[in-house]
Amino acid sequence: MEVKFKKSQALYDVYERKPSGDQTVIHYCPGCGHGNIHKMIAEALMELELQDRTVFVSPVGCSVFAYYYFDTGNIQAAHGRAPAVATGVKRVHPDSIVISYQGDGDLAAIGTAEIVHAANRGEKISVFFVNNAIYGMTGGQMAPTTLEGQRTTTSPYGRSPANEGYPVRVAELINALEAPVYIERVALTDAKHINKTRQAIKKALRYQKENRGFTLVEILSACPTGWGVAPVQARQWIKEQMEPVFPLGCLRDRGDEIEVQPLKPRPFVSENLHELLDQPTPAEGETAARSEAKMLPELRNPRCKIAGFGGQGVLLLGLGLASVGMKLGRQVSWLPSYGPEMRGGTANCSVRVSDEMIGAPVVDEIDLLVAFNRPSLEKFESQVRPGGLLFYDSSLIDVEPQRSDIECIAVPATKMADELGNTKAANMVMFGAIVAKTGLFTIEEVVRYLDSFIKKTKLIPLNEQAVKRGGAYIAEMS
Repeated sequence: MEVKFKKSQALYDVYERKPSGDQTVIHYCPGCGHGNIHKMIAEALMELELQDRTVFVSPVGCSVFAYYYFDTGNIQAAHGRAPAVATGVKRVHPDSIVISYQGDGDLAAIGTAEIVHAANRGEKISVFFVNNAIYGMTGGQMAPTTLEGQRTTTSPYGRSPANEGYPVRVAELINALEAPVYIERVALTDAKHINKTRQAIKKALRYQKENRGFTLVEILSACPTGWGVAPVQARQWIKEQMEPVFPLGCLRDRGDEIEVQPLKPRPFVSENLHELLDQPTPAEGETAARSEAKMLPELRNPRCKIAGFGGQGVLLLGLGLASVGMKLGRQVSWLPSYGPEMRGGTANCSVRVSDEMIGAPVVDEIDLLVAFNRPSLEKFESQVRPGGLLFYDSSLIDVEPQRSDIECIAVPATKMADELGNTKAANMVMFGAIVAKTGLFTIEEVVRYLDSFIKKTKLIPLNEQAVKRGGAYIAEMS
């Protein structure tokens, strides 16, 4: 017997979303449109021979379950951020086929900025926007696409334009931009319109394959559970209620007019990096002249975390480590993180200094921790790898670290800064202590490049004193 119809190879043979039950069928609610859309995308990927090149980006919402079903590259993005993630993937891997698969609560609410700017830049990605006029996953709340008068858990009296505003027409919004190549709105109602949906999905992917530009297909889809109606009635509701508000049809199709402009990756070239950044080139042999004997071998390529209160110069210290490292020809990264208050709130940054290219700036396992306050010590001490270093400001931290498998260095940085006449110099005192202990740089190198991250020149003499004072403190302890 010859098999005429079978599941697309772009879908997994087994769906592991739920550990029990039939794992060969889609697990969405009865009548939900996601299953149909998944099938159409999978079939188009196989027909266009794109499966092995495809990266599927799924954000928060029912759309997040896509990675259980598609046998492609998969990335799960934060709520609303799928177009931003898709942009990064496409820029780094321009030959890939990148799909941003989003619901209305995701794309039209928290992700409005991402979709508008990705479309405005003409990113060569395909966006499939599932519009069911409600937040389906989280309890049926009102979405930006909820219709006038439609009752939801957060609009129990029905959506009122005077109170909640009008429904957002995403396809028309994107159509106001110049860059998009193809925009169409389709619906999952009867066989005729389902077939049009299939054609629109395939066209959007074909245009991406041909490097035409940004494409968006808005799909009116049922959410019987969120709407509280039977699946058959839900499809009729799309036709009677949604289509008058969200008219079907192609808003733009310039695929055959657009000159193909392949997106090429911009190679990293380190030879002219200092000129590109308008930074002076290190003197010849400067980096090689640095004594490697002084550097602790296990800290040659340190992963650093610096933490404290906002206002203690936490981020500036991290920036200083990265700036001096860059001046000396090292690969560096600096990733700041701070709370809602710039001054007085919590702050930390991740810094990497390496002889090799850095794959990611995130620091999970810490080689070198600097804690300027007790909350930071208590939060990050456990993340220091065995054998790592912990510097802490003993002027402000009234407890000792608990770890016995790491080396802990108490530096009264704030007290020494006060003695120099300015409490704010505590971070530079700590900078001097760090380099004196680790040999990562020399004190002279830090002093030489203070102006690369301290822009107020009148403060450089004070910070120079602070760096030297921190270095001298470590020397006195030795």
